[in-house]
Amino acid sequence: MNKITETDISFLRQAVALAEEGVRNSQGGPFGCLIVKDNQIIGKGCNRVTSSNDPTAHAEIVAIREACASLGDFQLSGCTVYTSCEPCPMCLGAIYWARPERVWFATTRDDAAAAGFDDAFIYAELAVPMKDRSIPFGFYHQEEFLTPFHVWAGSTRKEGY
Repeated sequence: MNKITETDISFLRQAVALAEEGVRNSQGGPFGCLIVKDNQIIGKGCNRVTSSNDPTAHAEIVAIREACASLGDFQLSGCTVYTSCEPCPMCLGAIYWARPERVWFATTRDDAAAAGFDDAFIYAELAVPMKDRSIPFGFYHQEEFLTPFHVWAGSTRKEGY
């Protein structure tokens, strides 16, 4: 990855300011995110988990949704994600699915944990067999359950992602 620029630092500062503004406005946790393409902000978000009663309303998810709507696309090609904190596992997955060009973050997951936002248990759960996880996962399979995948495979209207 290229060395950080003054422009990158400016966008990181804006993401941090958005996180602070979200806390001051009681929107949710202390997290903010900007998505930038061609030096223009095309998506932004602060954590809205508690204000929207949506556990997926993390700053990165909110910003990805707004940026994709702005672009009219489900991918963030050529974009940079600037986030106030290292993305959690959910946001990391969403970022990889969105495929931006790069990501800059301003604080670490250890900083977040020190403030009471510890996602280490999720990272640990990923390595635990499904039957032994803190939320048990079960698998039951029948051939008929594969039908959606067969329909997808045979579709002429599918768009890969």
